[in-house]
Amino acid sequence: MKMARKWMVSVIVFAGTLLILSACGSKQTGSSSTPASTSDMSSSTMMNKGETAPEFSLLDLKGNTVGLSDVQGKKVYVKYWASWCSICLAGLEDLNNLAGQNNDFQVITIVTPDYKGEKSSQAFTEWFDQQPYDNITVLLDEKGVWAKKFGVRAYPSSFYIGSDGILTKSQPGHASNEQIMESLQEIL
Repeated sequence: MKMARKWMVSVIVFAGTLLILSACGSKQTGSSSTPASTSDMSSSTMMNKGETAPEFSLLDLKGNTVGLSDVQGKKVYVKYWASWCSICLAGLEDLNNLAGQNNDFQVITIVTPDYKGEKSSQAFTEWFDQQPYDNITVLLDEKGVWAKKFGVRAYPSSFYIGSDGILTKSQPGHASNEQIMESLQEIL
């Protein structure tokens, strides 16, 4: 009986340690696949801590080019998601509401046609056009080129970019509108 208790305590301690390590690992800043490129910026122009965000330029669902430079000087919330991801789909209505509000930040969502199980661009666009989300900007990252640069490991994934273009936080998993707004209020 004494041995069984010791074993149970060991299992609980081990599980608790894994849980803590997992939680710490999910709150990374930046992305390990994106090297810090702060040497080309003077420290006086940097306001946030982190790495320069990848300078993506992608097509939206109407064929218009949208790039990070288009929202220069504004904070940006970037959400990578997939049409096959039930957690992603469950959060689209809230995200649509957030994107429709007058905020001091831009909401951009990105999907990855023909990558990690996502539909082709045409099939995705036809599917999304049937959805009731008029406020969401969806960009197409063909074959996940930029997803790799952002270090996307799971869907959904959130990325918070400061008005200075610094990627201050990345977070896999669902983020509520309240969490998104709190995270954006913490950055400049």
